Amino acid sequence: MAEDWQQKSALQAELTKCEERVWNALVTGDQHADEAALDERFLGVYPDGFAKKSAHVQQLADGPTVQSYTLSDLRVLTLGDDHAVLSYRADFQRRTQAKPEAMYVSSIWQRLAGGWVNVFSQDTPAKH
Repeated sequence: MAEDWQQKSALQAELTKCEERVWNALVTGDQHADEAALDERFLGVYPDGFAKKSAHVQQLADGPTVQSYTLSDLRVLTLGDDHAVLSYRADFQRRTQAKPEAMYVSSIWQRLAGGWVNVFSQDTPAKH
């Protein structure tokens, strides 16, 4: 049982680093880092609709979109040997908005030979 907890804890830490790479790309405006983190089949489900990988990467064409972020209440659920979902609360400040925002995010990651890639992400606005 302790081994399962340790494996889950290690997986959560690993996927958190992957998720932070996506958020850091939004902070720095790094399209290449964003593109590398997302699978070609990526699907984003957001309050304003669906987005493919190209739309997620394209949002950084004019530079950074997020000023700062904090991830909290992280949890991981394995979906098989090479898939897992990381769910968490994201508190962040967009560069174009005066007020900070909060979302609950669930991202499905797939382990490939080169590492983890994000295949799906859904953002749900948090009630304040």
